[in-house]
Amino acid sequence: MSKLKLTFGCWNYDRTRAIQDGSVQPDGIDINYLDMPVEETFFRMARHREFDVCEMSFSSYCVSLHKDPKPFVAIPVFPSKFFRHSCVYVNAKSGIKEPKDLIGKKIGVPEFQMTSPVWIRGILSDFYGVPVDSCQYLTGGEEEAGRPEKIKLDLPPNINVKAIPDDKTLSQMLADGEIDALHTARKPSTYDGVNVTRLFPNYREIELDYYRKTKIFPIMHTVAIRREVYEANRWIAMALFKAFQQAQHKTYEDLKETAALKAMVPWLMHDVEEARAEMGEDYWAYGYEQNMETFKVFLRYHQECGLSKRLLKPEELFAPETMEAFKI
Repeated sequence: MSKLKLTFGCWNYDRTRAIQDGSVQPDGIDINYLDMPVEETFFRMARHREFDVCEMSFSSYCVSLHKDPKPFVAIPVFPSKFFRHSCVYVNAKSGIKEPKDLIGKKIGVPEFQMTSPVWIRGILSDFYGVPVDSCQYLTGGEEEAGRPEKIKLDLPPNINVKAIPDDKTLSQMLADGEIDALHTARKPSTYDGVNVTRLFPNYREIELDYYRKTKIFPIMHTVAIRREVYEANRWIAMALFKAFQQAQHKTYEDLKETAALKAMVPWLMHDVEEARAEMGEDYWAYGYEQNMETFKVFLRYHQECGLSKRLLKPEELFAPETMEAFKI
């Protein structure tokens, strides 16, 4: 019996590598794994829906749920999770010494709807008293001039967002003092620790404290299926979910190996053991119930930023077949 052929756009991660190299194969599916950086993958899927299955910005996916018809359906798999306290950069001459100093300042952001800045704005509001609507946001290319938002946004009037000139980049504007701070996913090329610094230089201990208080490991990306592909073959949601779990478990085992390091991190054993001690064996949890509190907080942040017209519910996020507890 022939397998269903599906294209899958995704970056090259350790947790998905077994699908990429074929050592894990989804039941009944022949995957054509297209290895691309996230910016390309997201743009091509959001604008042109080029792939059958795709790694997708969690925020972009939530924005898509307000469309009629909804173009995608996701499964509770998260190729990227990331604590983002390290990703608030400031111009050293801006006068920003603590989070509340951001109020009234010009904040750069590559795209207002990006997942990482949604988390940053929400955390700054919840924990540091910086309301989302207390800053001016300037959007544009971080390193490449003329880069637009990939999704057209309709924001409420209290959210002040405008584009930077087409011939400028946020990274250079931050260094030049044309913006005061930057919320981003990638470290800007102008970061030098002197003129451009981090708001939270001791981010590791702050992020660990944040996790201990919230038990949240922020989700950045999910895996989305084009809705027409899903509706024609609804069994693929669970087949893919199982395969991603299997691939992830192979990586968990690799990271426990002590005979030789499977990743180029000198103190890998220490970091893995610390993660397991703080966050449990399944420290990069996939699944619906396992991430419920994270979904609730993110969806609230998404609405507070004006990106959701109403407060989405966690049960609206994923293919129903994948939301019941299931272990391989």
